Parts: sequence; structure tokens; C-alpha cells
Amino acid sequence: MIPNKICRTCGRAIQWRKKWETCWHEIHYCSTQCRRSKPNALDQELEKAILKILTQRANYDTICPSEATRTVFKEEEWQKQMERTRQAARRLHADGKIEILQKGKVVDPSTFKGTIQLRKRTT
Repeated sequence: MIPNKICRTCGRAIQWRKKWETCWHEIHYCSTQCRRSKPNALDQELEKAILKILTQRANYDTICPSEATRTVFKEEEWQKQMERTRQAARRLHADGKIEILQKGKVVDPSTFKGTIQLRKRTT
């Protein structure tokens, strides 16, 4: 059985391909675009902002990703950075730190579309 892998940039599941059979252990990114735009200090700041806001809330409270985006980016720029925040949320989900929800139910971070909410993962 082939182990699942998560892209280090976008946080989506990497689909195994036959051509990677001999080098699967070297694959870390799902696409050339993700390989070119590896997470940087700004992405780490977004992850920290998400976790900080969630720790200030009760266990089962959720936040909108835009709350974290607004704390990191200027008022004019935050809407352009929402996909970057969604990527940060997917990476945090892959690390087991948060859950991504739609309509109150946990969703697959690789396939969700539309508005989402973030919640601290509870054990």
C-alpha cells in the first residue's frame, strides 16, 4: 500500500503516479507551482495567527480564515491573500492542530470548496 502524502505548500493530498514508483520518497510537492512557491516566513506568520486566535476562543468555537488574514495583511490586501490562508489552514490540519469545517461538519482539506470555518482539534 502506498502511504498518503500531503503537499508542503498547499496542504492537499498528493496523488501517487506510476512514474514516481522509484522516487516516491523524494516527492514533497503536488505540482511545479507548489514547488516554486514554498512556504516562507509570511506563511508561518499566518499559521501562528490562526493558532493564536483559536487559543483565545473556547474549545469548540470556530473562526473564519479571514480573521487571521486581516491580522497579518493590510486592510486593502487581505482579500487577495485568502488562498494563502487556506493553504496555511490545510497545513495545520495535516499537522493535526486544527479541523476544517463546512456547515458544522469536518471536510476533506484537499477537496473542499466554498466558505470554511476553522476549529482547534480536540482529542
